[in-house]
Amino acid sequence: MPQLDEALVDDLDEVQRLDSRGHLRALATAGAQVREAAHLAVEAGVDRLGREERPRAVLVAALGGSAVVGEVLTVLAEAHSPVPVSQRAAGPLPAWVGPLDLVVAVSLSGRAPGPLGLAAEAGRRGAQLVTVGAAESPLADVTARARGLHVPVPRGVVSSRTSLWSLLTPVLVASATLGVVDLPTPVLDELADRLDAQAEACRPSSECFVNPAKIAAQTLVETVPVVLGDGPLMGVAAHRAVAGLARTARIPAMYGSLPDAASQVVATFGGPYTAAGGQGVGARSGGRGAPGGAGGRDIFADPFLDAPEEPPLGLLMLREGGRDIPPAQSSLADLVLQEAHDVGVRVHEVSSEAGHPAVRLAEVMALTDFLSTYAALGLGLDPSTNPHVANLRAAGHP
Repeated sequence: MPQLDEALVDDLDEVQRLDSRGHLRALATAGAQVREAAHLAVEAGVDRLGREERPRAVLVAALGGSAVVGEVLTVLAEAHSPVPVSQRAAGPLPAWVGPLDLVVAVSLSGRAPGPLGLAAEAGRRGAQLVTVGAAESPLADVTARARGLHVPVPRGVVSSRTSLWSLLTPVLVASATLGVVDLPTPVLDELADRLDAQAEACRPSSECFVNPAKIAAQTLVETVPVVLGDGPLMGVAAHRAVAGLARTARIPAMYGSLPDAASQVVATFGGPYTAAGGQGVGARSGGRGAPGGAGGRDIFADPFLDAPEEPPLGLLMLREGGRDIPPAQSSLADLVLQEAHDVGVRVHEVSSEAGHPAVRLAEVMALTDFLSTYAALGLGLDPSTNPHVANLRAAGHP
């Protein structure tokens, strides 16, 4: 069973040695990314969108680590946008996209085949085009030919996992200018400040017993993790969290959001990864034929002579903070948590402070980004590189 090495994640020299490309340092710049990306959007001429008609529909083209941009825009637009927002990773471009619609294409390198192909086809159909990516790239060229708006990412940015806000901020600014999302300028300032505060709380020099990301990593590393959002907004954060656990910490995990995933997640509480196969923390089995079910654990088992014990189930619950949270949302989350506690699931809760939905989302996603990074480091892994992913990319896969 994997174990997180607390001494390692608290050793700044070891952290620096393992983190070959400054993954932690890049995550800590999230607040600065928001401010710089907003400035770059203004320099690129995003204000001109306010003089154009609102699009009939919006399609976000993004894949891999950038795909979360579409998820965030979709969930923020639901409560405000008078037009539908959808997303796609690759072609073909839907038949309904035409001159009255907006296509937003995001690719850090500006070369990802999916977004690039969708942007090119959107330009040929006369659709309005907004793109975010490298300044001198095929994506920038496609946008220029279509007379669209291209917002460059800062030079030196190399990973979409650590530069989310360089990619997302221009999209949010453009969408707010078009009236697709409600995001006044003061909210962007608050968002950047909240990201700065999270980076300070999760800094490497903050020890395991006080650092919220390290504490969460300690809980999850030795489990089979499930990440659950208490609603659609935190469902986006849950998806981002499991992507980070997989890509950064090499830990497979499942995710969901309430209310839809409640039954699916609670159903796992009756399986072999909870106390006594879901019979409760007080039950135990002396063998497969004993009361308590085949999933029970024998507290007297010798780990060297008997079969190794399977890791327990872990639940990371991501919750929104504030007085405007629907009572049904809170009560269902509480019920799931109680069920988890009753069967010995290792539970960890992360709650945002009150604020604009974009700010709440940013706060929680920042913490889970740090969580997956500390999980990798605590397992002795470099969070910046993965040879198996590198092999896929060498073969031409994004």
